[in-house]
Amino acid sequence: MREAKGRVIKYGDNVDTDVIIPARYLNSSDPAELATHCMEDIDKEFVHKVRPGDIMVAAKNFGCGSSREHAPIAIKASGISCVIAETFARIFYRNAINIGLPIIECPDASRNIQEGDEVLIDFETGTITNVTRNEQYIGQAFPPFMQKIIDQGGLINYINNK
Repeated sequence: MREAKGRVIKYGDNVDTDVIIPARYLNSSDPAELATHCMEDIDKEFVHKVRPGDIMVAAKNFGCGSSREHAPIAIKASGISCVIAETFARIFYRNAINIGLPIIECPDASRNIQEGDEVLIDFETGTITNVTRNEQYIGQAFPPFMQKIIDQGGLINYINNK
């Protein structure tokens, strides 16, 4: 996947893994089941409004909290094609790459993109285009080897295909 285009669902600072996928649902590892509870403790309407390809935008420290891999799995399974944030918690960042969820750090995009905007992301260059507002931002592009991991759907698929 070289690009993503979708409508934005936006959140603020310190969105932790406990609100991304509440602990009471960690008894399941089924991505489809996790997706039905994604974001429900912070946004009860998320599962009803998210559409395949949508893009999640947040502020600082997205994915903080416990190191559960269930959080990026739930987001990806919900249909989100990419998460843009000012910063990510390091363990969430690594877990997202491991399961093939594209994420981009970009403070300008995080601040300026609004809920409902349509956004186009070029993963090779890190360019984020806010189609709605006719603005561009430059995010942190992944190095080629990380792009390959995401293209393969995650680290396990990447290793199995080598």
